[in-house]
Amino acid sequence: MTRLAAEADRPRIEEIVEAAYTPWARIIGTRPIPMDADYATLIRAGQVFVTGGGPDGLIVLIPEDGVLLVENVAVAPDLHGRGIGRALLSFAEEHARSLALPRLRLYTNELMTSNIALYESLGYHETGREDIDGRHAVHMAKPLP
Repeated sequence: MTRLAAEADRPRIEEIVEAAYTPWARIIGTRPIPMDADYATLIRAGQVFVTGGGPDGLIVLIPEDGVLLVENVAVAPDLHGRGIGRALLSFAEEHARSLALPRLRLYTNELMTSNIALYESLGYHETGREDIDGRHAVHMAKPLP
């Protein structure tokens, strides 16, 4: 079950993000953007959703003009491979539909090739590339049927 995050979830959310992105920081040579997000503000804005009892994973969803931005999706590393990330991305699709938004968008670092492959397998396609504060971002989108 995926639910809106509460302030009480913040320490666990920050723990998951730190653990999930630390290996990527070594690969890309800098901290990925989600590691420095202000989760207290995002939670207050109703943009963070969690799943599992721990929680086990989270997704940050930001409505924009005509699109739902998947700002971050992270799963506790010891729970990788159990479909939690896919379930969170499926939730994002449901959430976009509930907001009458016809597509999703996200971005990831070009060196996060396994993430790019996952997103492509779920129907996302590359829409462009951009340098964001020295990070090489791949923008991707998925239209909703």
